[in-house]
Amino acid sequence: MLGPSAHSDTFSRDNLPPVDMWPEFRLEAFDYPEHLNIGVELTDKMVENGFGDNTALIGNGRRRTYKELADWTNRLAHVMVEDLGVRPGNRVLIRSANNPAMVACWLAATKAGAVVVNSMPMLRAGELAAIVDKAQITHALCDTRLMDELVACAKTSRYLTSVVGFDGTSNHDAELDRLALEKPVQFDAVQTGRDDVALLGFTSGTTGSPKATMHFHRDLMIIADGYAREVLGVTPDDVFVGSPPLAFTFGLGGLAVFPLRFGAAATLLENAAPPQMIEIIQKYKATVCFTAPTAYRAMLQAMEEGADLSSLRAAVSAGETLPAPVYEEWKAKTGKPMLDGIGATEMLHIFISNRFDDHKPACTGKPVTGYEARIVGEDGAEMPRGEVGRLAVRGPTGCRYLADDRQAAYVAGGWNITGDAFWMDDDGYLHFAARNDDMIVSAGYNIAGPEVEAALLSHPAVTECAVIGAPDEARGMIVEAHVVTDHPRDDALVKALQEHVKNTIAPYKYPRRVVFCDALPKTQTGKIQRFALRKT
Repeated sequence: MLGPSAHSDTFSRDNLPPVDMWPEFRLEAFDYPEHLNIGVELTDKMVENGFGDNTALIGNGRRRTYKELADWTNRLAHVMVEDLGVRPGNRVLIRSANNPAMVACWLAATKAGAVVVNSMPMLRAGELAAIVDKAQITHALCDTRLMDELVACAKTSRYLTSVVGFDGTSNHDAELDRLALEKPVQFDAVQTGRDDVALLGFTSGTTGSPKATMHFHRDLMIIADGYAREVLGVTPDDVFVGSPPLAFTFGLGGLAVFPLRFGAAATLLENAAPPQMIEIIQKYKATVCFTAPTAYRAMLQAMEEGADLSSLRAAVSAGETLPAPVYEEWKAKTGKPMLDGIGATEMLHIFISNRFDDHKPACTGKPVTGYEARIVGEDGAEMPRGEVGRLAVRGPTGCRYLADDRQAAYVAGGWNITGDAFWMDDDGYLHFAARNDDMIVSAGYNIAGPEVEAALLSHPAVTECAVIGAPDEARGMIVEAHVVTDHPRDDALVKALQEHVKNTIAPYKYPRRVVFCDALPKTQTGKIQRFALRKT
């Protein structure tokens, strides 16, 4: 079933789930050669195809053409192989905010045949250690501004032996950059197989041991040649902008794979808050935007204040439910639809979406070409139209967890069970109902309540706590912590607990609301009844 591999380090292929636990893959529309390297396809091949002078990346005050990107990534690939000892199949972690250097490092590592793990800049040493251990990562490339937590992780790691800094500010004044300046601009990329693992995407908000999803070189091509081509209709004239981190597959697709596959440009923002995105959209006449509904609300407000966002032809919304009023207001003010869609790290990117010529409010649309979706009950049987059930999907991409028993829960009978509750109307349109679990989705981020609870419980003032998601107009949901304490219940303690969480785990996970209580509601067996807290 699997084609040839170029990996001398066979860890990734050795740790794929058993084939009989894979979902059914539908690849009829996607035919790639046996040997395929996504890093080459997005750079050197684009130069060969005449896009060398097109702008590929915009960031940190400068533009880079496809030729410059190809040369840059080839120099970096030389360093990885010749100076850092990266072998095909080694796992390489990249730690950075969204900037051109992070994209260059990802492409270079891919050309060297590595399996890349892109990580969020906000992760702390303990969170990084869990990722390093799970993927047995040997090499890391890190923006020099973010070295401390990774160095702390490496000091106690039995796998991570090489941590090298790069300059994310475009000054090229760090160890990796200085080594690259001495290298040639031609590099014979590793002839990876189309079925070689190219990327390990760690799911956000995972409870317990982190889950790593495994994606082949062909998968990265498929999301561009499928969703980006069919739904977005990307052309070389497009300019992409967005807020999702490149560490998430949503961001990597929308801000790197999609534009680079079609000769378009990507603008990369280290701080992609709405004011910065609005400024970039106006400055570079961005045409395609990827962000969450919370950011689109801010953009609508900015339009009222005179901002000109008329260059946008595609506003893609994902990461949380798109409220109908936001869709309606965007359509009224711009005359263009907002393309709501749903994706998953396990599926790599968006697999159900609205279209420019087929869209409506409070609706996620229909499957992208090549995908099928159905609504099933707990027994796996298909539900009648109009009834809420579990979303099951299959197509050219799908779930392959790295050495994880949870594969059996995600894949059933060849279908990916995404963890979302949906219903399908009589015309085949899909409508989101809720998450199947208690994951808190806040401004597009998945946050696991138990992880926040553990951070809070490590503070000496906390006796007991429970974390839930509370509705919030701006962010969809916020993290709300219910805390039992024998300390004075005042604003000073609230601030202290919030700062403690920020310093223990990624800062975006902190509780934006803290509620003090005398006791937590529990079952007779001592389990906390979180549903009771949601009713208070």
